[in-house]
Amino acid sequence: MDYKKMSELLKVMAHPFRLETLQKLENDVLCVSDMGDVLGTSQSNISQHISLLRRAGLVDYYVDGKMRCYFLKDPMIVDILKALRKEYNEELLRPACCPVRPNSKRVAS
Repeated sequence: MDYKKMSELLKVMAHPFRLETLQKLENDVLCVSDMGDVLGTSQSNISQHISLLRRAGLVDYYVDGKMRCYFLKDPMIVDILKALRKEYNEELLRPACCPVRPNSKRVAS
């Protein structure tokens, strides 16, 4: 496993706007002009974030007339987004060797 590469990927994704952008691109192609309306921000802000996502190889674009239309390039992003959206109702079980009992409650002194 290349932990450095995984770490860099998570750093690029670790911004609310970029996560939302990736989620919107998960099932659709968006042109920069549409992103402003869909994501509710300025074109210059969008361009900065999209540029970072492109340099990281997560998204790519094609030109349609005068518009750049963006789409997800890395299929792993779909899996990561699904994992982030998944809701967990329980914690993992503690290992048997763990000295803390699962039902123990600390009493305030």
